[in-house]
Amino acid sequence: MPKEPMMLLSYINTQLRDFYPDFQSLCNDKGADAEMIVQKLRSIDYEYDANLNRFV
Repeated sequence: MPKEPMMLLSYINTQLRDFYPDFQSLCNDKGADAEMIVQKLRSIDYEYDANLNRFV
């Protein structure tokens, strides 16, 4: 997974759009630390929107 926040945002949203019904499914499948991703994306003012299934 990309470490740079904007690249991470693009990667996560693409994965959510193309492969996963929700953020937790993505994290479980990839073995990713959900809290670390949320914090990193929050640092650039993005939050997960469950209704849209993407970070906005």
